[in-house]
Amino acid sequence: MKLFNTADPTKNLLPYDGSVIYYGPILDNPSYFYEQLLKEINWQHDQAIIFGKLVTTKRKVAWYGDHAYSYKYSGIEKVASPWNNTLLELKTIVEKSSGETFNSCLLNLYHDGDEGMAWHSDGEKDLKKNGAIASVSLGAERKFSFKHKTSKEKIDINLENGSLLIMKDETQTHWLHRLPPTKIIHTPRVNLTFRTITNM
Repeated sequence: MKLFNTADPTKNLLPYDGSVIYYGPILDNPSYFYEQLLKEINWQHDQAIIFGKLVTTKRKVAWYGDHAYSYKYSGIEKVASPWNNTLLELKTIVEKSSGETFNSCLLNLYHDGDEGMAWHSDGEKDLKKNGAIASVSLGAERKFSFKHKTSKEKIDINLENGSLLIMKDETQTHWLHRLPPTKIIHTPRVNLTFRTITNM
């Protein structure tokens, strides 16, 4: 297992089968965006169908985009709300930093370290195949992990407050990722994943 703690926009964190670039903190005032999103976003408890049962999570989510995009994951369909000014400002910064463009954003609110995300890939058919996904972290610093689907090789990185991580190329095809739970984090984290939807 490899653990990365420093940012290098020229370095691919993955040894093969995809591209993950960690830019480190890109926001001059991440606390401002953190507070704005906590107040402005229409946060809802996430739901998923697991083993045929509807499960409601403690973690909260929200979905925004250029249009009322329909996006289905974990058996649940969501419809995007229109952008607000704070999200558009963040989108502009992310696109300028990464050189990529996006038309939607999925937000997650983790209240503390007890809330995480299990191993998964963002391979839904509505997403642009091999397209870039930009992950912005606000609030608590958390470890983020990758695991190759075949070799089981693992890569870990600590995502700092205000940081940007880009996943692209064949990453979602060959790698899983997760946000591991931890008992040492007692403050919230807001995560934004800017994406490209192709179903309209």
